[in-house]
Amino acid sequence: MAVELTVIGSINVDFVARMERLPKPGETVTARQFERHPGGKGANQAVAAARLGAQVTMIGAVGDDELAEFALGGLLEAGVELEVVRSGQTGVALIYVDMQGENEIAVFPGANANVAPRTLEGVVLCQLEVPDEVVFAAAEKASFFALNAAPARELDLDPDLLVVNRFEHEVMKRGKLVAVTHGKDGAVLYENGKQVAGSAAPAIIPVDGTGAGDAFTAALVVSLLEGKPYEEALRFSCAAGARTAATFGAQQSLPDRELLEGWIEKL
Repeated sequence: MAVELTVIGSINVDFVARMERLPKPGETVTARQFERHPGGKGANQAVAAARLGAQVTMIGAVGDDELAEFALGGLLEAGVELEVVRSGQTGVALIYVDMQGENEIAVFPGANANVAPRTLEGVVLCQLEVPDEVVFAAAEKASFFALNAAPARELDLDPDLLVVNRFEHEVMKRGKLVAVTHGKDGAVLYENGKQVAGSAAPAIIPVDGTGAGDAFTAALVVSLLEGKPYEEALRFSCAAGARTAATFGAQQSLPDRELLEGWIEKL
């Protein structure tokens, strides 16, 4: 039986320019490629979890503008159930990606800033591209609350699972389970402050790191809900992140379970 979870978070449109190198302050660099994709950390994680076999409900907001339907396209294609309000402008992300897969991202929240707080039961996954009061309300009655603390800011919250990268961990350290990602060096999982698992990341040729953290987070939540041991769950999640980083774009690069498991078998 598929695991069930609710994602409450951001829904954006990504405008992605790929270039030889990232621009310095005040510098103009010619892009070699430009694409537009559905995005937002909340939507990315909802799509990633659905592609891995979870039954997912996405709660969020888009604008009442021409970008709204495009922003929702990936969620609908993945079979995610939507509870979405429409007001103002759809959120957007401006993303630069260099030829080594490194990126720079500027996000305009738009309608995401208007997501209303609500208490939720069951398994809830949240990020920090929505207001703090939304995060606190979502955590209040959840049976299992997972938080990807990005963009990083300190909150007085103790989630059941906290997912952060090595830089965000300096800001947000609370959590019964804490997964700290280290990019190409993999990830480490702590339980009540003690390391309980560690995994290297599969070696890849990096193309675009956008969405890799979202793939990792979704895969870890799904794996833990399925009852996988910590080491196995962490390996699976690192593979999901690496596979995503090996493909250009965010949502379209998120692997489904069959693709991911087949890829892992060949490593």
